[in-house]
Amino acid sequence: MSTSEKIAIIGDGAMGSVCGIILANKGYDVGLWGAFPDNIKDMIRQGENRKYLPGFKLPQKLHLSSKTEEILKGASLIISAVPCQYMRKVWKKLLDHLAEDAAIICVTKGIENDTLKRPSEILAELTGNQRRLGALSGPTIAVELAKGLPATAVVASPNTELAQRGQQIFTSEFFRLYTNSDLLGVELAGASKNVIALAAGIIDGLGLGDNAKAALITRGLVEITRLGVTLGAGEETFAGLAGLGDLVTTCISRLGRNRYVGEQIGKGKKLEDILSGMAGVAEGVATTKSLTVLAERHQVDMPITLKVHSVLFEGQDPLEAISELMSRAPKPER
Repeated sequence: MSTSEKIAIIGDGAMGSVCGIILANKGYDVGLWGAFPDNIKDMIRQGENRKYLPGFKLPQKLHLSSKTEEILKGASLIISAVPCQYMRKVWKKLLDHLAEDAAIICVTKGIENDTLKRPSEILAELTGNQRRLGALSGPTIAVELAKGLPATAVVASPNTELAQRGQQIFTSEFFRLYTNSDLLGVELAGASKNVIALAAGIIDGLGLGDNAKAALITRGLVEITRLGVTLGAGEETFAGLAGLGDLVTTCISRLGRNRYVGEQIGKGKKLEDILSGMAGVAEGVATTKSLTVLAERHQVDMPITLKVHSVLFEGQDPLEAISELMSRAPKPER
């Protein structure tokens, strides 16, 4: 892909902003769209995204606008960075300005509550089943990417050319990308690890120690892999960057929103109060509802996910939930 070709980024959150920083610094013609004009105006005035990614200067070459037609006009590749539960509403407004042959790579990690669709499925429904679609996922804490710290991720798509294209434009001296054809597995892994991260945060909030967190990560990986394989994903995907890699990062990083929400719950705070005080979206909260329905619908054993749901939405005491998990009938590891 020539750097003269235009790339549009939809979404001015932390991940959308850091994608803009990376691509603009590589010399690409990049435009970033945000849904809220006041935030875009502030980004232009301050030269940084003080709301979602404070402390990092935005390249002068990065074009910012809240006008969809301005950002999408002439774009051959679009990076979708809109939180999953808002994707449908946002993308319905973009369709009139979308080029027929533009490809879309999504960095969103979630599952829509009402439809149980993954981000690429939402985009396929709205933009056409022939659209070239992919996902970028893996252990990608936005602040660390903005600092230029070493990181890796995967670009997944059944369209090999698109996966390689995403790999090419994002790869840099600090960001190494791999390709993967298992879009289903990569998206499921990216969504479900956020639910396990909520549980990891609860463990931190309760002060239950590293042994407990190691057990959670290990058994959490087992159950999200179990769901993925049942739905048709490749088991090996969950042992890779989009699965294990992202799961570990999200469960241990002090910067992760989902782990933070869980930690505050473990400390006794109410979910609604935690969420109202956050600038960004903790995708795992909504995803917990979707995963619980998927587990029940496909009869997949996901005990950690179900207990996270009980704590978040049914008022169960976190210590009681953990006690019930630990008291389940003994069984072989595999």
